[in-house]
Amino acid sequence: MTQHKHVGSSLDDLLESDGTLEQAEAEALKRVIVWQIQQAMGHTGVNKSQLARKMHTSRTVVNRLLDEKDTGVTITTLVKAGRALGMTWTLQADEDNGSPRAA
Repeated sequence: MTQHKHVGSSLDDLLESDGTLEQAEAEALKRVIVWQIQQAMGHTGVNKSQLARKMHTSRTVVNRLLDEKDTGVTITTLVKAGRALGMTWTLQADEDNGSPRAA
């Protein structure tokens, strides 16, 4: 049996070429954030309305926070949600082993 060598571009290359790589990365990160918030809500028994009250904000803001496609949530909103749920956020940036991307 012969092994086939990888031919073609990577998914990252494709997304980068059509200008959607950053949006795809942002949405992937937001899915992780939403999952973590939902887990904390489940563990604490807090629903959306209760979370909004604890955050001193509207349910609309909580809905945006929990919307995986809405990547425009502010750090302040994340901090408020974390405090309301007894969470702390840790952010870690790692070096990208690829070449720097043009802006």
